[in-house]
Amino acid sequence: MSEITPYERLGREEGIRQLVDTFYAAMDQIPDCAPIRAMHPDDLTESARRLWMFLVGRFGGPNLFVQERGHPMLRARHMPFAIGIEEAGQWMMCMEAALQIHVEPGPFRDELRVFFAQVASSMVNVAPPEEEA
Repeated sequence: MSEITPYERLGREEGIRQLVDTFYAAMDQIPDCAPIRAMHPDDLTESARRLWMFLVGRFGGPNLFVQERGHPMLRARHMPFAIGIEEAGQWMMCMEAALQIHVEPGPFRDELRVFFAQVASSMVNVAPPEEEA
């Protein structure tokens, strides 16, 4: 018997949609996340749809993102935005809010947290400011 995929554990397409919707709601609601919210269009519908498509495929469901947009090339697609460690942390703050609502505490949530932290840190394309001596 095969192992249950993250796609199935998250509730398939609908469960992942709820995770993504909560992620973007957190981005709108957490004042400290205003810098990354400003990187997005006013209407988050398309941003949410693209993240949802990516996560559905990445977690073991249909490769919706690849079918519609080709290889994800996440880093290249995010290069136009100045993303530093702080912005990656803000992104994780939003994802953590979504994980707390939609994923039970335990090893699976921890695995997802590690995955999302790796994704966030791989988007960093701005060096941290130099400390003055």
